[in-house]
Amino acid sequence: MADTFNYRIDHHGSLVRPAGLARDDADAVDAAVQDVVAYQRKLRSTVVTDGGYPYEDFRSPVLDGLSGVRRTGETDGLGLACWVAEALPKADGPLVADRVKRLGELTATAPKVTLPAPSYLAATLYDAELAASGGPASARELGEGFAGILRAEIARLVDAGVRLIQLDNPLLLAATAPDEVSVGALSFADALAVDALAVRLDTRPEGVRIGVCPGWAAPASVDRAKAERLYAEVPADRWVLPLLTGSEAEHDLVRALPEERDVCFGVVDAARPGLEEIDTVLDRLDAVGELKDLEDAAVAPSRGFADIADRPLVAVDDQRRKLVLVETLARYVWGNEF
Repeated sequence: MADTFNYRIDHHGSLVRPAGLARDDADAVDAAVQDVVAYQRKLRSTVVTDGGYPYEDFRSPVLDGLSGVRRTGETDGLGLACWVAEALPKADGPLVADRVKRLGELTATAPKVTLPAPSYLAATLYDAELAASGGPASARELGEGFAGILRAEIARLVDAGVRLIQLDNPLLLAATAPDEVSVGALSFADALAVDALAVRLDTRPEGVRIGVCPGWAAPASVDRAKAERLYAEVPADRWVLPLLTGSEAEHDLVRALPEERDVCFGVVDAARPGLEEIDTVLDRLDAVGELKDLEDAAVAPSRGFADIADRPLVAVDDQRRKLVLVETLARYVWGNEF
C-alpha cells in the first residue's frame, strides 16, 4: 500500500484520562482534548485521537447515540456497564462525526476514530429472552442493525476528514483457535458477515484506511483456515494484530494475511507497566518481516490504555514511555521518512 507510511506510528485511541476530568463538563473535556492532541503531536504519532476523553468506555461513542438499547445497571467481570438491546437499534443522529470535525481543526495530523465493531455489540447486547417482547429475533439480526449504523457513521467520518477508522472486537481473535469458539452470542460465521457489512464501502478517498482489531492477544494456537476466512470475509484494509511474544500463533495470524492487506503490529503491552527491551521487539519485527513485507506495516501498543475511563491499565508516565518506544521502534524500522 503506497500510503501506509502515513500511519506508521499508531495507537488504539483510548488514553489515560486526566485526574478529576468531569465528562459532563463540556468545556473541561474540550480543553483536555486540545491538550491530548498536542501531547500526541509531541510524541510524533502519525495519527491523533481525542483519547476517548468524552466517553465512559470504548463502546460509548455508539451506545450513547442510539435508541433501542438500555443500560441494565450491572457490570461485567471487566468493569464494563452491561447493556441490552430491547429493539433493533436506531441512531438518533450522527454519532461522533460532528465532534471529529473539531478534532480535525486542532492539528494537521490525520484524525483517527476507534469504534466498537458491530459484531462485538451484537455479541454482548443480544438477549434471547427479549425476542418475545419486541427484541431482536436473533444476534445476527441485531448485528446487521448495528452494521448499518456503523457503515453510515464511517461514511460520515470519511466526509469529515477522518483517514483512519478502527473497529474493535476483543472477542473475535479467540475464534481462530482450532476448537469451536463462539463470538459471544454470535457464531464465527455470523460475526464475520456482520462486520463485512460495516466495512464494505462503495467508494472512499485515496488514503482512507478502515482497520479491524480482532483482539488483544493471540489464542494459544491458530487454525490457519479460520484466520484466512477472517481476512477473506471481512474486507478491512488494515488488521491490527498482537506481536507481544513472537509465538507461532502470532506468526500464523500473519502468514494467513493476504499480501494486499496492511497490518499494524501491537508491539508493546498496554496493560503492563514494564517497558519492553527494544532489541527484543526489533527481533520480533525482523521475524515477521520474513512473513510479511514491512512496507505494508505499522506499529502500535497492543490495545487502548484506558478503554474504560475510570480503569486505566497503566499510569500516565508508563503510557508515555510506551508511546515513545512505539515511535522509536518505527524510526528504527522505517527511518525518518514520515
